[in-house]
Amino acid sequence: MTRLMNINITQLKDIQTPCYLYDMKLLADTLAAIQGETAGHDNYHVHYAVKANANPAILQAIAAAGFGADCVSGGEIEAALRAGFKAEDIAFAGVGKADWEIQLALEQGIGMFNVESTEELEVINELATAMNKTARVSFRINPNVGAHTHAHITTGKAENKFGIDMEDMVMVIRKTETMPLITFTGLHFHIGSQLLVMDDFVALCSRVNELQDILDSEGIRVPNINVGGGLGIDYDEPDAHPIPNFRAYFDTFKQGLRLREGQQLHFELGRAMVGQMGSLLTRVLYVKHGKQKQFVIVDAGFTDLIRPALYGAHHKIENCTATTKDTVVYDVVGPICESSDVFAKDLELPETHRGDLLVLRSAGAYGETMASCYNCRSLPNVKTI
Repeated sequence: MTRLMNINITQLKDIQTPCYLYDMKLLADTLAAIQGETAGHDNYHVHYAVKANANPAILQAIAAAGFGADCVSGGEIEAALRAGFKAEDIAFAGVGKADWEIQLALEQGIGMFNVESTEELEVINELATAMNKTARVSFRINPNVGAHTHAHITTGKAENKFGIDMEDMVMVIRKTETMPLITFTGLHFHIGSQLLVMDDFVALCSRVNELQDILDSEGIRVPNINVGGGLGIDYDEPDAHPIPNFRAYFDTFKQGLRLREGQQLHFELGRAMVGQMGSLLTRVLYVKHGKQKQFVIVDAGFTDLIRPALYGAHHKIENCTATTKDTVVYDVVGPICESSDVFAKDLELPETHRGDLLVLRSAGAYGETMASCYNCRSLPNVKTI
């Protein structure tokens, strides 16, 4: 069938859909590939971006493999700690950290805050002082580096809401010198998501090198460099590339960054870790024969997988139970009362019938974690294999 489905299709015939199916063996293989490419580099630290998928079984597997966590909310910090991630291996990012989230992070003793503004720094300092807790801060710098990806997931350009302007970098670092309970621990960067062109990361390396030269001239030592994540996956041919090209990714930074002696290098990978190990199973409710279109109406909607509606994202769709090789062109749509509830238009599939089981591939990242109960729908089911 597909690489993900290493169980007989008959075992799925009675599965309650919509359902996320997670291939834990592929996750283990992916984590092993990352470990293989970073072996021998004791100063490399890989954090899992929890926002990609916070399913407890997945979090536990990644924590058990020894990775850190990249969190963007207090809830994600709590989920990471429950799953077994060490507090000192957690980085807390996010442009709008609430007071209770900062207090939680201080109380738990997380590894670092990725601070995104001078205003945020002042609030962290105020709360740390009130709690008599030391806050380790890394400043997220907006490198004004474009990325070859969708405009909604580009994060490193001047017009994006994320990060501190480069020209304010020295000023904000100097500001920490007046704050006894704030420890400056590094610089953080993240230019976007679903990046497949290494040139984007080469450009980031060049910018980091420039900024480090500036800090050297100011006599400022930077213990940690965090280059974020963003490595993409192959949504078109998931079976051909079930594991991303981690060698090319890590080699880009090995060759492009001029790290100083003793500097630690951090990565925050999300989609690349979990994207291919998940699929969304959905059952056909109706095949509607319209005047100009034929519609396959399935029981999953954008409440279960919002990426196509939100980003115009593409997921490979397969009919698991087709009985013929004859094909028909369909629009695959969900049941939600919104015109944007469309998974694919003009898609060629084997002739499809009510009750057929379809699979939307490469749905392990930004799928289940973004699900909602709009239209008073239940959240999707989950099955691990």
